[in-house]
Formats: sequence, C-alpha cells, structure tokens
Amino acid sequence: MIYNHILVRFGELALRGKNRSSFEKQLVQNIRSVMGTFEDVKVKRTFGRIIVHLNGQEHEPVIEKLKTVFGIHSFSLALKVENDVNAIQEGALHVFHEHQETTKTFKISARRAYKSFPVSSQELNHKVGGFVLSQTEDLTVDVHNPDLNINVEVREQATFITAGSFPGAGGLPVGTSGKVLMMLSGGIDSPVAGYLTMKRGAKLEAVHFHSPPYTNERAKQKVLDLARTLTKFGGDITIHLVPFTEVQKHIRAEVPSNFQMTIMRRVMLRISEQIANNEQILAIATGESLGQVASQTLHSIHTINEVTNLPVLRPLITMDKLEVMDIAKKIGTYDISILPYEDCCTIFLPDDPKTKPRRDQAHKFEQYVHIDHYVADAVNRTEKIVISEKMRDQKTMDLLF
Repeated sequence: MIYNHILVRFGELALRGKNRSSFEKQLVQNIRSVMGTFEDVKVKRTFGRIIVHLNGQEHEPVIEKLKTVFGIHSFSLALKVENDVNAIQEGALHVFHEHQETTKTFKISARRAYKSFPVSSQELNHKVGGFVLSQTEDLTVDVHNPDLNINVEVREQATFITAGSFPGAGGLPVGTSGKVLMMLSGGIDSPVAGYLTMKRGAKLEAVHFHSPPYTNERAKQKVLDLARTLTKFGGDITIHLVPFTEVQKHIRAEVPSNFQMTIMRRVMLRISEQIANNEQILAIATGESLGQVASQTLHSIHTINEVTNLPVLRPLITMDKLEVMDIAKKIGTYDISILPYEDCCTIFLPDDPKTKPRRDQAHKFEQYVHIDHYVADAVNRTEKIVISEKMRDQKTMDLLF
C-alpha cells in the first residue's frame, strides 16, 4: 500500500462562517481522541482539511475509527508528495498502479488550493494525465464517467493524491452544540435518539429510571451496555441512575390506572429537568415517535411536556419503527435492546392507558401525589456512573460491580 496519509473533508462545517474555526478545532480533538490507540498516528488541521498522518500504521483500523466521527463528510487515502510537477506525475502513476486491474479509463482532477503554485489546475490536469498515459498501455481518458478519478490537491505544505473516498458520519462534531440529557431506556428507540442527538453536535449525558426489585441487575446492565456502545460515537457518557420504585408504587396506589402512565412520565420529566439543571444541561432528549404508543400521542406529549421549561428534543418524532430498527442495527445497539429484560416503563404498564389525557385532569390526579417529595428524594438518591470509551472492549459489569 503506497498511501501514507488520510485526507479528511468537512461537510456542514464549511458553512459555519466566523464559528468555523472552533468547529474544526473540536473535530480535530475528536479525531485525536478516537486515534488514541494508535500511538504513531498524527492529526493536523490545515485550511479546509484535516490530515491524518499514518506513520506506518495500517490504514484499515484507522478508517473504521474515522467512520464513527461526526462532522466528517468524507475522507480518502492519500499519497503525499512534494509540490513539484515531476513528483506529482510519479505519484499519480503510483496511485494508478494501485487500481490498474479494474481501470480501463481515467481522468485527473487537479485542484490548486495553494495559489502560489506556478502551474494552474487545468494545466496540471494535462501534464499529469499525459504522463500517466505515456507510461501505460490500453488506457484512455474519460472525463465524464471514468473507471478511476485521480484527485490531485496542491496545498501549501505538499500535494496529496487520492482516488476514491469513504463516506463520513456527517453531522456536526460532538461537543459543538452543548450538552443534552438523554432519557435512556433499555428499548430500541432511545439509543437511536441518543445517536442522532450526538450527530447534531451534542455531548450526551443519560438518565435511566430503574425500579428494583421489579427490574433486576441485568436490566440495569443492559442500559450500561447500550451507553457503552454509544461512546463509540461521542466519547464518555455519564449515566444518572434514578431509583424509581417508590415513585411508581405511590403513583400506582393513588392514581387511576388509565392515568398512571401520564403521571409517571410527568414525574420522570420533572426529575430529568432537575438533574439537567444540576449538571448545567440545557435540553432533554427522548426516543419518542409520534403516535407509536399511548404516551406518545400528540395529546399525551402536550400534557406530559407541561411540567418542564427545558427544550425536549425528539429526534425520532417522524420515524416509523422499521426506520429506527435499521439505524439501531447499523450502530450496534439493536441486539442489546432486544434482550428480554424489562425496564420500569413496562413492569407497571396499565391495560387501559389514556391516549388523550388533558392537562386539567393531570393537575387533578397530581393533587393526590406528593410530587415535590418524591422528585427531591429520587434526585438525591441518584447514582452517577461515567461510561468510558476504554470500557467498550470489556464487560461494564466487571468494572462497576
């Protein structure tokens, strides 16, 4: 393999105007973070690009890491040569030889980002293309639909020659949009919502409600494993584990069965808001999809949402279940989510949940529930656990319990 660098291209970051520099710096930091296991790999920022110097490291594992970093539009294996026409010609020929078995037609696409280079982009196309043709047989130029497009990018430090690219994860670099508190259950939806929230640049923390002894340690472990999987895309995740047994038992005793789900969700949102305020987090996210279950009808969302002034983000709001499942399988959370360990939302699920609850009805039933006491008690007894990227290759249970 002749390639010694990887050229990383931005997408949405290029439109950031005066804030672009801070977004690029965060992206460099995130790339360096995922490259931590590769001691020799170096990451450098230049105008309009990030350059990863492989320094002898095999490129395959580096590519897999780069695919998980939000903020990258695409990236290519690159051969770095001097800013010299002869060196560029020889480099392009080397790149062609890497692909010659599948190449009958080609083109050169030169881009002179370093304007002081004495040869124009169009001139470079002719010089490099002519040289490759002169050194090969049975090869023709096709500027419209070539088998191989050799890109020549002249920058101030050097010229980078590439052929083909890998798609990046898109979105914005994690850490550029503040922190969001994800209401993380053990189901399929909320981990996907967390993934999509990180894709918009948010640093994720999570809150999980568990109800021992009705939910066991395996249900808790399931959520820790989901968070551990998500660290691949956004670094360490702090999980706030809320003891919810007493709250649920009290609601079950004091509220009519058809309104228990509504009141429970309102209490959960109050607790989440308090945790968010304590952690200087400006928004809450959920895995809700409009109309999927009784608590996710428009009437339910309207009534439940009343109890918080924080923005509640719902990345899955317009998605159907099959779309969500496809993403879950892609990001590696699906097989964990379908493990048969119940969470607190399912163990006390009434047979007749209200699908059109009104706010005035919720106010009436909450008169019989000691809301402030139970919220404060749950927040005070919340356990905080940091799930590290380093835990991804180990069992979280072995490290925590």
